[in-house]
Amino acid sequence: MSAQIIPVQPFDLVVFGGTGDLALRKLLPALYHRDADGQLPEDARVIAVSRQALDDDSYRAKVAAALATYISASETVENTTNRFLARLHHVTLDVKGDAGWQELKKTFAGRDDRVRVFYLATAPDLFGAVAKRVGEENLITPLTRLVLEKPIGKDLASARAINDLVGSVFPERQIFRIDHYLGKETVQNLMALRFANSLFEPMWNHSLIDHVQITVAETVGVESRAAYYNTSGALRDMVQNHLLQLVCLVAMEPPSAMDADAVRDEKLKVLKSLKVMKPADVLRNGVRGQYKAGAVNGVAVPGFAEEVGSPTATETFVALKAEVENWRWAGVPFYLRTGKRMPHRVSEIVIQFRAIPHSAFGPDAGTIEPNRLVLRLQPDEGVQLQLMSKDPGPGGMRLKPTPLNLSFADAFKVRWPEAYERLLLDVVRGNATLFMRRDEVEAAWSWAEPLLAAWEQSAEPVRFYNAGSWGPAESAILLARDGRAWADPTT
Repeated sequence: MSAQIIPVQPFDLVVFGGTGDLALRKLLPALYHRDADGQLPEDARVIAVSRQALDDDSYRAKVAAALATYISASETVENTTNRFLARLHHVTLDVKGDAGWQELKKTFAGRDDRVRVFYLATAPDLFGAVAKRVGEENLITPLTRLVLEKPIGKDLASARAINDLVGSVFPERQIFRIDHYLGKETVQNLMALRFANSLFEPMWNHSLIDHVQITVAETVGVESRAAYYNTSGALRDMVQNHLLQLVCLVAMEPPSAMDADAVRDEKLKVLKSLKVMKPADVLRNGVRGQYKAGAVNGVAVPGFAEEVGSPTATETFVALKAEVENWRWAGVPFYLRTGKRMPHRVSEIVIQFRAIPHSAFGPDAGTIEPNRLVLRLQPDEGVQLQLMSKDPGPGGMRLKPTPLNLSFADAFKVRWPEAYERLLLDVVRGNATLFMRRDEVEAAWSWAEPLLAAWEQSAEPVRFYNAGSWGPAESAILLARDGRAWADPTT
């Protein structure tokens, strides 16, 4: 089976921050894969903008080195590499000054009929300045799109300020706020499982679901992002965007259609239904942790304080009990956790169904565990439904949990696009379904802000955990108080 390749119309993609880590590690390799699959039109171009004094050839050499690092040799083809590198151009420009803007403007001569994408892979405090200057230089056409990377602000006020600045130049339909988790195959398959099958939707409610767990764990530390992370923390970096977006897709009502506004309308309803926590609720239903020195996969690693150079109260781990206050989810807790320096790199959603009301099999059959639907986002994307079945053999009825697996790698035997590959071309198409609308961003901050305030005002210290563990003990206690436990992500 091969993936269906749908070409897109000719485009110019301008990447502000074109020499940065995001561009070299994610964006350009993603476009390379799309080029390799024949999805990029012949005259599609990528124009990198940075302050580095590079000509086109120097920039192409930098990108060639990045491709060799981030794409395996088995996935590279010389003809594709040459074709892709020929698409690349570089403009030296300081977004806070005047130098370089006229050169950038010249690159669009005679190309106003192409889709024009401005991708801001920069610090959020530059979003407004870049958007304003793009407008002043008359670079906006009816086919222009503006892509904003997260984080959109550091709190509700700053998010609104950024949205106001950008919105004063671009209409909302041309703004694409990207969250790469929404481009993952399993995240989209969640909607397919729910809304394209009659099996799950009738049981997708408080009557049959006991609770939901969402885990996003990383083995890496803060690495080169130490300065940013020390002023951000896990709640701003991961919970307010990635994890809340996953909550939305699990909890949303069926949209009237799979178009951008219908889907985002339903996601917004979920965000507005999240129970806002009071300070006492935060201290009871939230855990923040920070990793100490330890070992991950047998490799010794320093603690967060050593990496940033001084003791700090910044959290690298968050666990929360959230509640969606509506008829469908009344009484169903959503347990969220994310952290760095975990034992495994894994992102998954666990739908835990209620236990059976009575066992007819007797004690010799063993423990009957509740059914689980597990959606693995990374590293091995797939879906697993855990059911109870008879252990084969004579000698009575012995029951054991048995997984029914849908591994995308095994089922489809094809390389499917990674998140940025899909999302970049959705921008070119003008399809905003997998992107956040302004009101979504601000609703998410409205829910997250009381948590930030409660932690900042509380005398309760951050909880420490050893690198290579699943976080502080308080994370397990959070569920144990409710008679529950975290699902083992390694199973």
